[in-house]
Amino acid sequence: MDRPGTNAQYHLVEESIVGPKPATLSFTDAAALPLTSLTAWEGLFERLGLREGEAGRETGTLLVTAAAGGVGAMVAQLARALTDLTVIGTASRPESVEFARRMGVAHTIDHHRPLSRQVAGIAPGGLDHVFSTAGTDRNLSAYADMLKPFGGIVAIDDFGPVEIGLLKSKSISFHWELMFTRSLHRTPDRARQHHILTRVAGLVDRGALTTTATTDLGTINAAHLREAHRILESGSAIGKITLTGF
Repeated sequence: MDRPGTNAQYHLVEESIVGPKPATLSFTDAAALPLTSLTAWEGLFERLGLREGEAGRETGTLLVTAAAGGVGAMVAQLARALTDLTVIGTASRPESVEFARRMGVAHTIDHHRPLSRQVAGIAPGGLDHVFSTAGTDRNLSAYADMLKPFGGIVAIDDFGPVEIGLLKSKSISFHWELMFTRSLHRTPDRARQHHILTRVAGLVDRGALTTTATTDLGTINAAHLREAHRILESGSAIGKITLTGF
């Protein structure tokens, strides 16, 4: 992330932060997984501290915004595979609602309408956790309203100053998640990402997770890279966009 070259045909990567490709996926479908699966895993199980698998499966209610996006779809899949959380996801179009539900979202709400009233109709007792992939600044007040005391928020988007004091009366915790932190700062535990990706590959090969790749734009060249960025910046992308071959 801190140097150019990732659109090159060959790229040198430290082994401690990569994992094996799932045997059941093509290279294209596998390429859609690492960034989103690391972001989702670290956000859920490290930042929010949720229990998974053998550690005793987490229960409660989780809201994930942009649930049909790359990260949101992986959050929903991991929650379905490794926890007993009820996942509520935001999605506004029929195609994004369908994709989010296929990824593991139990209930969908429209992020173009006020969130609190919609969530109250599904979880009248409130939320336990929020995984905010987009709109954290404009939704923070709603999160504070919807979350139970001692709930938690993990955010991955970029925004300016927010009124963090809104969270104090309920002792709501706020966490940042950036999957590049370990590699950027060369943290002593950066090999943890190797182990997460190895676990994800195993879950894919067992059928518990699937790729979130939805659109392949073809050969990796300048025109196709520009088109990929145009789609992403439009805010209408579903899942992950891939490019294949040079």
